[in-house]
Amino acid sequence: MRTSRARGRRRLAVAAAAVAALCGAGLMQGGGAHAQGKAAETPWVVSLGDSFISGEAGRWSGNSNDSDGGYSGTDRAFDPATGATDEHRVYGASYDNACNRSDSAEVNSAPVPAGARRLNLACSGATSTAILLPGHGGSPFKSEPSQAQQLQKAVTGHPVRAVVVSIGGNDLGFEDVIVSCSKAFLSPFGATPCAPTEGPAVKERLPKMRTAAVKALADVTTAMDRAGHPAGSYRLILQSYPSPLPDGARVRYPGEKYDRLTEGGCPFFDKDLTWAHDQLVPEISTTLASAARASGAEFLDLSRAFDGREVCSTTTVQAGPDQRPSGRTSEWVRFVTTGAGQGQRQESLHPNHYGQLALGACLGLQLDRAPGDHRCVNTPGEGPRAMRLRSASTT
Repeated sequence: MRTSRARGRRRLAVAAAAVAALCGAGLMQGGGAHAQGKAAETPWVVSLGDSFISGEAGRWSGNSNDSDGGYSGTDRAFDPATGATDEHRVYGASYDNACNRSDSAEVNSAPVPAGARRLNLACSGATSTAILLPGHGGSPFKSEPSQAQQLQKAVTGHPVRAVVVSIGGNDLGFEDVIVSCSKAFLSPFGATPCAPTEGPAVKERLPKMRTAAVKALADVTTAMDRAGHPAGSYRLILQSYPSPLPDGARVRYPGEKYDRLTEGGCPFFDKDLTWAHDQLVPEISTTLASAARASGAEFLDLSRAFDGREVCSTTTVQAGPDQRPSGRTSEWVRFVTTGAGQGQRQESLHPNHYGQLALGACLGLQLDRAPGDHRCVNTPGEGPRAMRLRSASTT
């Protein structure tokens, strides 16, 4: 009897150990093969927001005024074999509603683990209301539902590593500021810099931009919570904007002449260039950093990521018959265009293909570090993958 009972106890102990091993391996948590599949799924990385993260201008590898060969090889929508141009090659179906999500957009070009799902919900031209949930002030944008609503539906039942957001510039009216400054430069009647007028007006709007960004991040958090991802189970990152233009001392078209428009695609006065680079972009970045802190999000400062790589910078060149486009020498920002010639007007002053590769590298570096605030900068003379992170407080 004792021997039989002892053997029975041993069999129960072995069975219990097997059950414990299965639970420890995660094969029985949540039940069977479904849980095993979820445990093996690589977490998603998702982007939301506006044109600076959607991939606007990703069609272009640098800039060129030479129309031969797809603008000297800068037009990625051009097929040299057929001589045809098709923007869908870069923007996919998003070209049809002008969201312009490029294949090299930040979330698509960021180095993340193999097999990771990349989801780009951002749309060119979006303000914060395009992110907000229905009932919270959100509304469809360019025939698409709220981005937070799309996010909630997409990630339900899937692990998420990070949600990265770019928002605020359109709430601030950044494009209107740029257009105003460009018109000031081109005015035939007593043209004067725009900074004295636009500077104070922008400062008055910055608090509203901060409020809009905080509301957008709150709805992202709500959508994630509804999808089964409580705060702390994923990384929420708010990023700022890189300066598309150099200061007035670093423009390769001196003298404030019209070649800045006809050749360089940077039709601005020196004073306005310096204001935009030295004050406007840093002020926007500081305000967004404050919004990130108020929302419990990480902050990725991109304000100086393109220094030396901006449109018309003295340390960059345009592509041409004797100068192939290159991430080491070409501009990382699309020059100003009316859309009457090459490309679309809305692509103007957005990160081009090289710029997007650089921003993708910045996001990858941010995700490789412990959660926190960082500033991303480039390495002079190197390509867009040679980006570096510094403490966000480092100048």
